[in-house]
Amino acid sequence: MPTKNASLTPRALSTGARVLYLIPLVIAVAAALTACGGGTGDRPAAGGGAPPPPQVGVISAQQQAVALQTELPGRVEALRTAQVRARVNGVVLKRLFTEGAEVKAGQALFQIDPAPYQAALDSAQANLAKAQANLSQAAAQAERNKPLYEGRAISQQEYLISVASAKSAEADVAAAKAAITGAKLNLDYAHVTAPISGRIGRALVTEGALVSAAEATQLALVQQTSSVFVNFTQSANEVQQMRRALNAGQLRKLASKTGQPAAEVRIVLDDGSELKQAGRLLFTDLSVDPSSGQVMLRAEVANAEAQLLPGQYVRVRLVQAELPAGILLPQQAVKRGNQGDSVLVIGPDNKPLNRMVKIGQAAGNQWVVLDGLKVGEQVIVDGFQKMFVPGAPVTPVPWSAAPLSAASAANPSSK
Repeated sequence: MPTKNASLTPRALSTGARVLYLIPLVIAVAAALTACGGGTGDRPAAGGGAPPPPQVGVISAQQQAVALQTELPGRVEALRTAQVRARVNGVVLKRLFTEGAEVKAGQALFQIDPAPYQAALDSAQANLAKAQANLSQAAAQAERNKPLYEGRAISQQEYLISVASAKSAEADVAAAKAAITGAKLNLDYAHVTAPISGRIGRALVTEGALVSAAEATQLALVQQTSSVFVNFTQSANEVQQMRRALNAGQLRKLASKTGQPAAEVRIVLDDGSELKQAGRLLFTDLSVDPSSGQVMLRAEVANAEAQLLPGQYVRVRLVQAELPAGILLPQQAVKRGNQGDSVLVIGPDNKPLNRMVKIGQAAGNQWVVLDGLKVGEQVIVDGFQKMFVPGAPVTPVPWSAAPLSAASAANPSSK
């Protein structure tokens, strides 16, 4: 018996030591779990950790008068265009202008060799002097023959011949004067001047070039661009609608030069910006193009800053009519598809509801809603990416063009 107890004592003592060593470690782990809330007795309810409803940007649908616009392609044309052409034959001696500069009507542009025309003028003046001398002699002869004829000293035939000679001399004087006038014109045409005021382009001939009046050699081009025309086309049906709206006073009007009302147009440049100065519609063509069904329209636009150049393509925004009561929504709020257009509105319990709407024309970066919305309804514009669960409640926040985070910071009470 003593021998048996002596043989088991070392192993029994080793196991007991290990148990005594692990007990404090188990107690420490249990206390740590209890302090961290790991115990089942202090665990919160399952729904206590759910995230709050996501915030979405909304706007309230409000009716307002909306100007319906049509955007059409147009082409710029100078208000006045004059081709500077040679009116006499000769060699160009000088160019008297700076290419691309503004010129005034009557300003000298080119000098064609005037020597032949000066000589022709001198010759015409000499012929006039000769004709006047002949006229004086013939007139004096006729005057002397008159009393002789009355006294029967000469025959009637001789007297009539002297009178006819005097009249012929008068005609020679008139022809000589006309020749002088023509010679002066040719001499003046040798000094080429600007027919109108405007901006002149590049010279089409250089010094030493031989120009011809018969071929009407073009020397340069002058264009008036302080105001420009913009030509564009529109379908005949839309033109008739515009005329009816204009006569009914539904269009915004600008006073034209004739005092008649004119529809307002806006010009959009290639970069998408609008000219500050509005243009006015001048007229529509009297006929319809049978191949396209389009009617030509023309607008006049002030161009003091020379932003529009002749031949340039632009976009023309034409106010067609004004909708008395329409709702404007940012384009990002409308979902367009083959089945129709729809928006998301805030329904009961702040749950999003899909709503089909009728969309009209675009007004800038907004759509005109013609039907499907009621005044005061809240339409979701921003925050779609936060709605993970369809039909789940959301937190509406007033939307603006600023990021949603900025709107949320400005409305901390909505959190």
